[in-house]
Amino acid sequence: MKITFLGTGTSQGIPVITCSCIVCTSADHRDKRLRVSVLVETDDKTIVIDSGPDFRYQMLRAEVKNLDAILYTHEHKDHVAGLDDIRPFNYLLRKNIAIYATERVQHALKKEFSYIFAEAHYPGLPQIDMHTIATDVFNIGETAIVPLDIMHYKLPILGFKINDFVYITDAKTVSEETVAKIRRTKILVVNALQRENHISHFTLDEAIAFAELVGAETTYFTHISHNMGLHEVVERDLPNNIKMAYDGLTLFCK
Repeated sequence: MKITFLGTGTSQGIPVITCSCIVCTSADHRDKRLRVSVLVETDDKTIVIDSGPDFRYQMLRAEVKNLDAILYTHEHKDHVAGLDDIRPFNYLLRKNIAIYATERVQHALKKEFSYIFAEAHYPGLPQIDMHTIATDVFNIGETAIVPLDIMHYKLPILGFKINDFVYITDAKTVSEETVAKIRRTKILVVNALQRENHISHFTLDEAIAFAELVGAETTYFTHISHNMGLHEVVERDLPNNIKMAYDGLTLFCK
């Protein structure tokens, strides 16, 4: 299974375009972060988790030729705003794209993209097949997907476990039951927004503590604000098995 980070950044704390902070002016490509999303390529399917506002450019940049499904963690704009840009895949692949989301997220999508779901469906609109998910394991092709209960402040959201790969973003609290499901996984990806406390996201220290609790072989931090500081500086002080993810990073996992 091939995993590519399409984006490792966040709308939280993004500065104005004239910002001259050290992250925004960094020459290190690892400090150039688009909104958080990840591409998972199994033996028979190509899956994206979340399609944020940068989705179109992310797919072009990664030269993605196929798309079978999008999994949604939750309905916030920085995770769903790019849904309309599946149109080229509909056209080129001549197929609908499968969407997997909870009923609550589906309701938000239908409100945000009402024209996609309207009875009067004119040519060229995004073509989707909607699948309702909750907490039960489901399959996409030959691969089992395990939904994970996560709390984004007071909002219940989903993470996903795919084989020995776990993807969690926008977490603030994680139940003991969820930790038990993912303990000792090979690859853990989890959000680490900034060093300062935040009401709905893990801080750097909280993310490190969570990573140590899970005990993954390797942990990668994502959903990183420019407030965190430079990639090189932050990673220098992390434990050996914890790393900062960056846009374009590719991993392989069984």
